[in-house]
Amino acid sequence: MCGPKFPAMQLSPKIEKALNNQFNLEFASAYVYLGMAAYFEQTPFAGFASWMSVQYREELEHAQKFFKYVNERNGKVVLEAVAQPKSEYKSPVEAFQISLGHEQKVSASILALYELAGEEKDFTTQSFLRWFLDEQLEEEKNVGALVVKLKLIGENINGAFALDHQAGKRGQK
Repeated sequence: MCGPKFPAMQLSPKIEKALNNQFNLEFASAYVYLGMAAYFEQTPFAGFASWMSVQYREELEHAQKFFKYVNERNGKVVLEAVAQPKSEYKSPVEAFQISLGHEQKVSASILALYELAGEEKDFTTQSFLRWFLDEQLEEEKNVGALVVKLKLIGENINGAFALDHQAGKRGQK
């Protein structure tokens, strides 16, 4: 949305910087999941590849929400370089364990941003971030469940393919 700047709606410099950091983390997250999708595309696990592709698109949507919010609050979006993602894993369980760790990192970042918004008395930003806090709870729960199931399955190829089939249904209507 382009238009005149209204000083009363201006973000504090600390909040603007933190929102930009989060925007760039969300964008980098999308790239991480695209790397994981690339890994699974080279395996017989098409369902896991599909799951990671859905996750990639979700992370892009999250980044877009931060992009839009910074602009709506008359801030300046700062784009950073995105690091090359890993695209080789020892196993599906390793990829999902790394995914869980990544989601925990994103959750911690959003929580820190929420706390900063409180310190800055930017209640509008806190309100904006509540959706992300709820979303991260769901993300960690879903990925964590896959990690637990993959560990329980172990070397059972039939179980792995059944879970892969189930994961492939994500995002389908």
